[in-house]
Amino acid sequence: MAEHWFHKKRTEIKTFIRVVFGLVWLVDALLKFQPGMSNVFPQLIQAAGQGQPAWLMPWFNFWYTVVSSNPVFWVYLIATGELLIALALIFGALRKITYSVGAVLSLFIWAVPEGLGGPYGPSSTDIGTGIIYSLVFFALMAINAGYGPSKLSIDYWLEKHIKWWSKLAEFE
Repeated sequence: MAEHWFHKKRTEIKTFIRVVFGLVWLVDALLKFQPGMSNVFPQLIQAAGQGQPAWLMPWFNFWYTVVSSNPVFWVYLIATGELLIALALIFGALRKITYSVGAVLSLFIWAVPEGLGGPYGPSSTDIGTGIIYSLVFFALMAINAGYGPSKLSIDYWLEKHIKWWSKLAEFE
């Protein structure tokens, strides 16, 4: 019986998914480095709280206060984090850490500036991208655990030369 095409090409497919996702993160990061982003970032959080249930307002008010105190710091911190995640995805570096941090950051972005994808009502058509990004990171974790080391990655090379590197790179 002939081997299935997806099975034969699994290394290339999982690398393609990781790299394309890294390119998406790269675009996200570069957009945050645009001039003026720090001027509007606190308002994005404030707008995310609009229409939310009253019990969620302390959450959005807290983050609005935190971010408003130094929006430049927060925008550049998030943009730099996204840039590092993008580069790690593209080159396949520190995948275990990258996927874990990426999932948490995605959930944080979804929970604060994306307003948990809400408010939800009859006109709701989107749950936000952050939750989808986190699911992609969890899928990458499962792919990595199920199919083993990614041969088309910096991690694969480093694991051959630094024995303990696999603890940072692989889900075993």
